[in-house]
Amino acid sequence: MERNVAYWFAVHTRSRHEKQVDSFFREKNINSFLPLMKIISRRRDRKKFIDVPLFPGYLFVNVSLDNIYEVKSTRGVVRVIGNGESFEPSPIPEAEINNLKTLINSNVSIDPYKYLQKGTRVRVISGPLMGLEGILIKRKTHYRVVVSVNLLQKSTSAEISIADIESID
Repeated sequence: MERNVAYWFAVHTRSRHEKQVDSFFREKNINSFLPLMKIISRRRDRKKFIDVPLFPGYLFVNVSLDNIYEVKSTRGVVRVIGNGESFEPSPIPEAEINNLKTLINSNVSIDPYKYLQKGTRVRVISGPLMGLEGILIKRKTHYRVVVSVNLLQKSTSAEISIADIESID
């Protein structure tokens, strides 16, 4: 991994500080991505839609290893996620981030889903999610495509027509 090339990294934040940390990154001109989903908030006398993080406690940054200290020193950041005992930050493939962005920018209903390691890898060939790759699952009577961020062991799913997908395997 080159030190001066920008990679995507997952950042673990303090509980319920994702939006604030994202704001701090923007102030520091750090390219960040906080995937949000809309849910209905039920109060005593009303219901309204609010944006909540798709992966609570996490957001993504696109920085070089030379600038990783700027990320780590940002208020509200717990750590940059990495594999193994070296505590070296591990990059996330650009395709996984692009898949998440496609899901977030589409107008389909999404919801968090448990992380899956096994399943049929599929590619969406038509519709608003065209080009997205994920794992096909069946939930009740509907098919869903699951998009995963392997490093975080987190996933999200969206309802899909079986006619809109093809197998990658």
